[in-house]
This record gives sequence, C-alpha cells and structure tokens, in this order.
Amino acid sequence: MHLPDLRARVGQEVALSEWVTVTQEMVHQFADATGDHQFIHVDPERAARTPFGGPVAHGFLTLSLLAGHFMTGGGFPPLEGTRMVVNYGLNRVRFISPVPVGSRLRNRATLLGVEDGQGFAQMTVTNTIEIEGSERPAATAETVMRVYL
Repeated sequence: MHLPDLRARVGQEVALSEWVTVTQEMVHQFADATGDHQFIHVDPERAARTPFGGPVAHGFLTLSLLAGHFMTGGGFPPLEGTRMVVNYGLNRVRFISPVPVGSRLRNRATLLGVEDGQGFAQMTVTNTIEIEGSERPAATAETVMRVYL
C-alpha cells in the first residue's frame, strides 16, 4: 500500500491481526522483565482464589503486544518505501477487561489520522485488543507511530 492510499482510509479499519495466545510462560517472562511479580499474574494457585478465578496477564503485557506480535501478525498494512517504524507515543490507554492466561487476543486497528513530517508520516491509530469469545475488549489504546520513508 502507498501512503496516499492509506490517507484515503482515515476513519476506517486498516488492519486485523492474527490471534495470539497468552501463555503462563509469557506472563512469567514479562514479570521477570518488569519486576512485577504480583501473585494474580504468577501464582496460579493463589490467583484461583480471586474473583479472576486464575492468573491474568499484566495490563502492560497486553499493551506491549501492539509493538510486536500484533504488528508482525498483520496488525498494520505494509507501506511501500518504509525504512523504519518508530513508536512515538500513546494518547489514551484503557484496560477494560482482565485477560485470563490461555486467552487468545487480536488487535483491530482503525486509522485516526496521518500527518506529514520531514521524511516521515505520523499516524495515529485506535487499537482495540479483543479477547476471543468476549464481547468486551481487553484494552483500547490510541498509538502514535512515525513511519520513515
């Protein structure tokens, strides 16, 4: 896809990623990387006695999938002439529903806007991270990315 084609899709869904299964191993690795070892994430036995009924993924683990799994798994259309994509920031993030370990997630991306910069285009995207089988999403996040051409 070329940048002018993408500009014409402002306000529309531009991508739907593949499903990603959240495993207990992923949760443990995230806990180790961040130092967040709260029992609701890493202790299945104790977590089973909470209202969640078992371990849940960290909200920030769910959010971090936007930078990796969802992008490489069809979460954003490839643009012709792209040299690199840089995360520029987040405007709004909400963790709406807990993500039980074993859940499958995917991202639905809607393009909010495209702005021109020197040698780059800055895109703002609303992401809805869906939980398979749930009416409510796990999270929503408005991301800002710079695509260097």
